[in-house]
Amino acid sequence: MTQTDKPFIMPKIAFPELVAIVAAVMALNALAIDMMLPALGQIGDDLGATRDNDRQLIIVVYILGNGIAQLFFGPIVDRFGRKRVLMWSLGGYIIGSALSVMASSFTLLLAARAFQGVTTAATRVAAIAIVRDQCSGRRMAEVMSLAITIFMAAPILAPGFGQLILVAAPWRGIFLALLLYGLMLAVWIGWRLPETLSPALRNPLQAGPIISRYAEFIRNRTTIGYTLASALCFGALFGYISASEQIFLETFALGQRFPIAFAAIAGSLGVATLLNARLVSRYGMRRITHTALLVFIIANLIHLAAAATVGENFIMFMLFMSISFFALGLIGPNASAIAMEPMGHIAGSAAAANGFAGTTIAGFLGGVIAQFYDGTTMPILLGFTCLGIGAFAIIIWTEKGGLFNTGDQESAE
Repeated sequence: MTQTDKPFIMPKIAFPELVAIVAAVMALNALAIDMMLPALGQIGDDLGATRDNDRQLIIVVYILGNGIAQLFFGPIVDRFGRKRVLMWSLGGYIIGSALSVMASSFTLLLAARAFQGVTTAATRVAAIAIVRDQCSGRRMAEVMSLAITIFMAAPILAPGFGQLILVAAPWRGIFLALLLYGLMLAVWIGWRLPETLSPALRNPLQAGPIISRYAEFIRNRTTIGYTLASALCFGALFGYISASEQIFLETFALGQRFPIAFAAIAGSLGVATLLNARLVSRYGMRRITHTALLVFIIANLIHLAAAATVGENFIMFMLFMSISFFALGLIGPNASAIAMEPMGHIAGSAAAANGFAGTTIAGFLGGVIAQFYDGTTMPILLGFTCLGIGAFAIIIWTEKGGLFNTGDQESAE
């Protein structure tokens, strides 16, 4: 038997390192988004953004580019393997950071951000495919929960890191920091991560099979339902992120305390994902997801009613947003695992379709919500409430009314 004839043996990554690598890869996007937040005003003023809400585009174009490109990277990840595509994507992240450092106009910066978002799209696709290669069912939800818990250090700490960089350097220093992070991650992955896709399972880059795989994703009621429901929930999240700098600096006048408030709310999401890793084996992904979504809707209905009648205040905003983020921390990893469970044989394409919907739809909805910012929190609260109700309606359709069940597959490969 020749070297090329030897059967492919699935390499098993040690559980802690698998979680750490997935978390570090997912943090790429979180850092590229959240480290910008304290600097948006400075960037807009320095590069000549014409309207205050235009600075939100620094976030929005990255998210949209990242989401749309995932559709193209799915078949590529299924054809060439996880590691090779991941390394090329990290190279794009590094180049995008360098172009952002050198941008001389607001338009050029937006182009650099879009390029960075597009090239980085493969990181999420490859990371989820690697997890699906290694495990499934509740075990996959556990890995994703632990990874997201570690990854949540990024959005919690990123605005603070961005603020510290601004103390010592211009806003371009933030993009330099992103460049260095990408370099370090590329070295780690190149050294330690094995290829997890068997050559025998690699799919050709042909239009017919590619369309067939995406059609299979769309036709699966569970997969498309949980993907769309998750996208609506995270549309609310992206709306908050896009407008958060203006909310905390203009509505609540926090000044340099903005990163602290942002971290406090984001921290509730991290707590939820850590807790989910313990709860999912006991209660099941569906029961947790349905309950958390219901809590999300009720909390935002109460918050919206209170803000409309007695008026918004900082304490009330922090309380209800923390509850909403806690619910999102339970919805996210479980909804993704449920959606991916039937898709093990086309994990790369499925991860791409899931990411496209979850990022592009969420990014578009979040951008629309943020553009309605008017100096108050009402547009954000209304967006949270409407999108939560829409997500719950999709789940009811997906489960044919059978909510709060424990019909999860028990696989813990």
